[in-house]
Amino acid sequence: MSVQVPASISAETVEEISAARDEPEWLLEQRLEALDSLDSLDLPDVIHTPGRRWTDLESLDFEELVDPRDQSDETVRESVEGATVLSFEEALDEHEELIKEHFGSVVDPERNYLTALSTALFTTGTVIYVPEGVDVEDITIRAEMNSRSLFSHTLVVTEQSSSATILESIESGDEVDGDRFFSNIVEVSAGENSYVQFGSLQNLDQDTYHITLKRGVTDTYSTINWIEGNIGSRLTRSDVETALDGEGSETKVVGAFFGHKEQHLDINARVWHNAESTTADLVTRGVLDDVARSVYEGVQDVGQDAWNTSSYQRENTLMLSDDSEADASPKLIIKNHDTEASHSATVGQVDQEDLLYMTSRSIDPNTARNMLVEGFFVPVLEEIDVEEFREDLSELIIARLD
Repeated sequence: MSVQVPASISAETVEEISAARDEPEWLLEQRLEALDSLDSLDLPDVIHTPGRRWTDLESLDFEELVDPRDQSDETVRESVEGATVLSFEEALDEHEELIKEHFGSVVDPERNYLTALSTALFTTGTVIYVPEGVDVEDITIRAEMNSRSLFSHTLVVTEQSSSATILESIESGDEVDGDRFFSNIVEVSAGENSYVQFGSLQNLDQDTYHITLKRGVTDTYSTINWIEGNIGSRLTRSDVETALDGEGSETKVVGAFFGHKEQHLDINARVWHNAESTTADLVTRGVLDDVARSVYEGVQDVGQDAWNTSSYQRENTLMLSDDSEADASPKLIIKNHDTEASHSATVGQVDQEDLLYMTSRSIDPNTARNMLVEGFFVPVLEEIDVEEFREDLSELIIARLD
């Protein structure tokens, strides 16, 4: 069943957004096509069992949450020598043909209601372009959300034999009355033999509904690695995906989340092996306290022609409260016999023997528990190349424990 389009959204609204940014006609047309598709599109699929949907997106009141004319953010982008790191608006002036070629090529704007809504209404975002043979590190994009709703779009393009490590973070800035809605689409197009590590850290306030879809496509021998950290928000729906379209290409999806109070986290990691000799590793670790709830789906889809595939998946959730709840659904879809793959998911509490050992060494129970939780996240933190991101995520975990 499709979702009703809010009365505040019309072709006139979209035209105003586009005109205010002096956008080219082709981009306005894409926005309007996305808007027209809203009437026929559904919300993203969620895992469900008979009689129960694990995540309730249908109750989102878009009429109340979305105010397309009132979008405000403060974003700081650290420029790096050799690479283009610009706001979407600035990048259209300098690299219009590049954006025209790649915008909407990785994430179909009409994939679902939420992607179409974000494509029609986005007002902020970043374009990162790394030319052939250029290696850049520590590209940082730090954003504050200062309005009721905000729609963002990030585009990353790396040319042959280039590399980039990127950190994009979002947190709440100015206070507003009522609930908030933040939507973010990230597209990564990795050229032949290029390397991208894209880190995302979300620490929005707990009146915010947070929706994000990050998707990358690889060329021959290229690598896309994702680091996804979710600490804040009331409800998070996070989809991180890679299509391994190039022979010998690789991906790693590393996720960390820490929910407390009444937070709900719907975390999804997916990879499609579409070419020979591709490799994927999906690693997610999360902690839940109070009455927080997590839902995880991991999908490894090995195509019929994806010979010599290696694909692994591990998801572990640590429960700090008897009232928290976690569900996991790891999936293997294998269509050829030349594949090495595995998947696992565990849910458990702090090991009582470890806790007893530490308290018997004069460590108080709360400190001992916190040390064990910090240690639980170490396998994720070790995967992060961007030191600043690793430190930020570690500090947020410690703050949540305190």
